[in-house]
Amino acid sequence: MLQLDQTESAIDIANPGIGSFELEREAPHRVQAGRATDALRLRNRQAVTESWNGREELLEGLNAPQAWIPSKYFYDSLGSQLFDAITHLPEYYPTRAEAAIFSRQIGDIARAVGTGRILIDLGAGNCEKAAGLFPALKPAHYVAVDISATYLETALARLRHRFPDIGMTGLGLDMSEGLSLPDSVPDARRLFFYPGSSIGNFTPADAARFLSGLRRQCQQQGGLLIGVDLIKDKAILDAAYDDALGVTAAFNRNLLARINRELGGTFDIAAFAHRAYYNEAEGRVEMHLVSRNAQHVLIDGYEVAFEKGESIHTENSYKYDDASLSALAEAGGFAIEQRWSDSKGYFADLLMVAE
Repeated sequence: MLQLDQTESAIDIANPGIGSFELEREAPHRVQAGRATDALRLRNRQAVTESWNGREELLEGLNAPQAWIPSKYFYDSLGSQLFDAITHLPEYYPTRAEAAIFSRQIGDIARAVGTGRILIDLGAGNCEKAAGLFPALKPAHYVAVDISATYLETALARLRHRFPDIGMTGLGLDMSEGLSLPDSVPDARRLFFYPGSSIGNFTPADAARFLSGLRRQCQQQGGLLIGVDLIKDKAILDAAYDDALGVTAAFNRNLLARINRELGGTFDIAAFAHRAYYNEAEGRVEMHLVSRNAQHVLIDGYEVAFEKGESIHTENSYKYDDASLSALAEAGGFAIEQRWSDSKGYFADLLMVAE
C-alpha cells in the first residue's frame, strides 16, 4: 500500500487508473566508471491516486471482534520519523544491541557473507543500517525496499552522494503483498538484509511464508542476514514499547491521526490511550490503543463504535529463542549458518543460507 507525496513534480504519473504499473525516475547520468544505472523505482499494485488503498481492510479490521489495524500503516512520513526517534530512546535496546553486533563483529560477518553481493535491504527506512555495512561488505548493488516511498526517496538521495560507486535501486512497496524485484537486479549472489527484528511483526506462520518467498528469489549463493529480538525479562520488554517520554505512544496514536488526515476520520486522538505489554503465553509484545470512554467515530462516512476500555490491536512483535529460530529457518527453506549476539544476549543477527 504505497503512499506517494502528490507534490513531487519530479515523478510523472501516467495513466494512474491502471491497476498495476511502475514508475521510474532516472537520475542525471554521469560519466563514472563502475557505476550502475541510478534509478528510483516506485511500485504499487493499486492506483496511486487513492490516499489510502487499504480502506476496506481498515474498516474490516476495526469492525472485527478484536478491532485491529495492520501495523504496516504506521509508516507514513511522520510515522517513519517517529520510529527513528524511538530507536534513540534509552528503553528501546534493539537498535543499540544490533549496532553493537555490527560494530564489534563486522569482520566476522563480512568473512561469512562475502563481498560483492547484491544487498537487498527489506524495510530500509533511512537506509543507515545497510549503509553502515557498505565499507565491509562492498556490495555490487544496493536495493532498498520500504513501504514509505517518499521517505525512501529522501534517504537514497543522501546515500548516493556518500557512495557514488554503488548502483542503487529503490522499491516503494508493501512487502506483505509480495516482493517482486525488477529485472535490473541480478539473480546471483543475492543477500537479503532484514535487520531490527522486523520479522517479529509477522505471526510465526506468516514469518515462515515470508521467508519462503525470499527463498524462491535466492538463486546461486543466495542468503539472508536477519535480525531477531530474543526472549527476555518481561519488564525490559514492556519498557521498550512504552517509554517514559511517550514517543512510542505518539507513534501508535499517529495511526489515528493518519486516518483523520487521509480518510476524513473523526478520531479524538486524546480519547485513546497507548498500551503495550509482553504476552508471555503468545511470546510477543502487543501494542493497543484503548478507548478511554464509549464513543463513535466516522471514517469516510462509515461509523465505528467503541466501548470504554475496548482496544484496537495495532502491532505484534514476536520474540525468539534458539528452538523457534531453527524452526523458522527450516520452515522458510533456509539453514542457519552463523549466529552473532550482543554481550547481554538481548538480540541476535543470523546468516541463513538457501537450502
